[in-house]
Amino acid sequence: MNPLMAFGAAAVTAMLVFYALEGRSAVFVLAFAAACLASSVYGFLQGAWPFGVAEFVWAGVALHRWRMRRGPASG
Repeated sequence: MNPLMAFGAAAVTAMLVFYALEGRSAVFVLAFAAACLASSVYGFLQGAWPFGVAEFVWAGVALHRWRMRRGPASG
């Protein structure tokens, strides 16, 4: 397994774990967004740009869900 493949496997595994834990805390929603972003980077580095684009969109969706779960911003 080369380093790029290991990075991709770790990113997708993190996505699965954080998605499963989302109900426990908004922190896991944010972690899921970060894992989606890492998966997007993997897709672009590997040359699978449709995968990279899809994961980038999912990262944006997850960030939006994290903002909604956090509630109104204080200040």
